[in-house]
Amino acid sequence: MSSTASQPVRRALVVVDVQPTFCEGGELPTEGANAVAHRVAAYAAAHRDRYALVVTTQDWHIDPGEHFSDEPDFVTSWPRHGVAGTPGAELHPALAGLRPDARIKKGQYAHGYSGFEGADERGRDLASILAEDGVTDVDVVGLVESHCVKHTALDARRTGLGARVLTDLTVPVSPEQGEIAERELRAADVGLLDSSAL
Repeated sequence: MSSTASQPVRRALVVVDVQPTFCEGGELPTEGANAVAHRVAAYAAAHRDRYALVVTTQDWHIDPGEHFSDEPDFVTSWPRHGVAGTPGAELHPALAGLRPDARIKKGQYAHGYSGFEGADERGRDLASILAEDGVTDVDVVGLVESHCVKHTALDARRTGLGARVLTDLTVPVSPEQGEIAERELRAADVGLLDSSAL
């Protein structure tokens, strides 16, 4: 899954939207998301040496337009979630010890499904951050597989990066949507594997 055959692999871990807003008790919860948050934290702590960079993304909505709706269709519109400055939009408490190298905030004024649509506090987008550090490949984990994890991994491939989704470190909104997402990911040559296989 590396982006080039001749270039040594330099890998980043991209932790997508592991925020209370998407966990049980949050504004847009997915069953199993809290457990994913803890598994991501444990994996990152145990395997930080595998990665040149660790980057987090967060939904950080200010006025995302049609993304929010009082009568959401759960396809293109959603209940309010990930509102900038609220506790639900912060990184999950399980990640308190993560110390990411960069933190991307996305979706301020748009949907912002992909981590590649946001920027860090210095205004750098994810593609720039990865390129500056010579990253060739990314492992994508977090919330949720059927939406922001999928879009982030697909955009990684579009930018020429190798990409894998670690399937035990994410969860879809539903099994059916997870199956659809995994078909899309495979079609884009995104690797799907359990972190225990690494």
